[in-house]
Amino acid sequence: MDLEAEYNNRARVPGHPAVIARWRRDAEAARGAHPPRPRPYGASERGVIDLFDVGPDRPWVVFLHGGYWQALGREDFSWVAPPLMAHGLNVAIPSYDLAPDCPLDAILRGIGAMAAALRAETGQTPVVVGHSAGGHMAAWLVADMQARSALAISGVFELEPLVSTSLNAALCLDRETARDLSASARTPPAGAVLDCWVGAEESREFLRQSRDMADRWAGLGATTRFESMAGADHFSVLDPLGDADSPLLRRLVEMAGA
Repeated sequence: MDLEAEYNNRARVPGHPAVIARWRRDAEAARGAHPPRPRPYGASERGVIDLFDVGPDRPWVVFLHGGYWQALGREDFSWVAPPLMAHGLNVAIPSYDLAPDCPLDAILRGIGAMAAALRAETGQTPVVVGHSAGGHMAAWLVADMQARSALAISGVFELEPLVSTSLNAALCLDRETARDLSASARTPPAGAVLDCWVGAEESREFLRQSRDMADRWAGLGATTRFESMAGADHFSVLDPLGDADSPLLRRLVEMAGA
């Protein structure tokens, strides 16, 4: 199997620059309509959460962006907030330190610090939704009991297949570290809930990873769900987050208990 072709999503979707440019335009418009409250959680410049508040007693949803732990930031995804806010949900969108300047184990510790800071700020344990690398981190937070449930969109839960690809030039993973830092190697706590949604037009490996992760955690006692989204690739799979009436967004509202 050509793992480079399976995991290099920017190469698989030549039109991705236009999608990312649209995310950024929509994010700027969302911040104009709903200015967030930035909340530092770490020592670095990227250790900041944008908080979109609708009310002190409303549930919190965290969105974790993708980019293989080496690209993008919270400013690119503010557009995720308004549709969730329309359902009465508070939304937190963090940035986090990136490879190669920050190794993956330190990135994961930073995401844990983010979750702890949000709990201290809000008194709540959030629901987490994450895309791609963010899906991995969403499941990681559930395993650490820092999120009460997670919806992973096109998550990459097993990291060992990345070792032989160009994506590892920044991550610098060896096979042992990749296995140790895989969300699929974690044990879900009692009561864990994990949804794995993936675009039907994604690579065989991304489809397999989501299906296998849902099956593995279900076998360990978690409540899981696997959904293949018709017509969606690795980038368009996020489009339903911009639609307050989409099945994906309504599932998030259900998970949050709003």
